[in-house]
Amino acid sequence: MRAAGGVIVGDDGKVLVAHRPRYDDWSLPKGKADPDESDEDCAVREVEEETGWQCRLVRELPSVRYHDRYGRPKIVRYWEMAIEGGEFRANDEVDEVAWLDVAEARRRLSYDRDASVLDALGELGKTAT
Repeated sequence: MRAAGGVIVGDDGKVLVAHRPRYDDWSLPKGKADPDESDEDCAVREVEEETGWQCRLVRELPSVRYHDRYGRPKIVRYWEMAIEGGEFRANDEVDEVAWLDVAEARRRLSYDRDASVLDALGELGKTAT
């Protein structure tokens, strides 16, 4: 299964983590790719659907591979993203977001595999955009 998502980095270097009420977990925004959709387009679409923010891709981050709750292999490609517009809107998939420094975001995330993506941002969690 292919999926993609993003790490939104604010102007202050803080990153966004999302609470998913369905699983009662904290994760990075992501979702499944449509059959004819590129991973890049999927990442932009899913981040907007889950958070309400329109973002642009800044750079690719490490991918994550794991088995979903049904035992199916899954790969999630991630990108660092910068906000270009929009605003957060709570929805069925994400009911709350938090802007945290990278270290705090790593602690808040429910899955170590998501935390490993943050490591690629570097100590400050901010790159030239």
